[in-house]
Amino acid sequence: MLILTCSSKLQLLESVLRKGLPQTLLVCGAVMHINRGNPAQHEVVVDSWPEFKVVLTRPQKEVVKDNRDYYANLHAAFYREEDACRRLLENKDAVDWDKAFQLQGLQDGLYHAVKVMAEARRVHMEPYFYQAALHPDAATLCQNELRSDPFHLGMLNPSHAAQLNDTYEFGGNDQSLRYLRSLVEDFPNACLLDQKGQLVAWSLSDALGCLTHGYILPEYRGKRHMKTVVQAIWLESRTKNWCPSPTGSEGEE
Repeated sequence: MLILTCSSKLQLLESVLRKGLPQTLLVCGAVMHINRGNPAQHEVVVDSWPEFKVVLTRPQKEVVKDNRDYYANLHAAFYREEDACRRLLENKDAVDWDKAFQLQGLQDGLYHAVKVMAEARRVHMEPYFYQAALHPDAATLCQNELRSDPFHLGMLNPSHAAQLNDTYEFGGNDQSLRYLRSLVEDFPNACLLDQKGQLVAWSLSDALGCLTHGYILPEYRGKRHMKTVVQAIWLESRTKNWCPSPTGSEGEE
């Protein structure tokens, strides 16, 4: 097991992961953020280098202050060999099973491996299944002029966190409130505001380079407002040489 800290190795890893899209989507997004200032303070673990069989991204140890906070303790994994993935996940230096954590990945073998390990350790596991989407031609999302009328296009700020928490599918607690506030502070986002400055629609992006918690107030749905919000996030992200990928949103059109 190795923790990659060398910037040239991390840049090389990103280029390799890009070639493996879409299977590498989540770890690739995490590595892209690490290579661009590392706002989430994540790190990369591999089983070996340069010929790796598994990549794991996780928070640096000092980031997770609450052992029960699985929002902050976000891991993502991609493997070339399932056995290598299993061995790394069983390594106590790679994953701390005494803390609550979430592990995201797009390969079926990851779910089965974690399920077996959780049962062996008598650790409670809650699986959530979703479909990730990778746009085949991201540049086309930014070709048309943004249209926000009659609303104002803006960015979320920490004062919006409580409303985000109330509408977040996995929200409603102090940990999710901190998590959403950190997303607002650290990653690209966009929103539509009415003439009184109240939120109409919004979407965030996360430490894995994915769109998350896209929401439109019920009375404004069906009018393509989410397209405007997503376009705005993509335009901002392009300046950093990466574009987020949608993983599903609540309250979509």
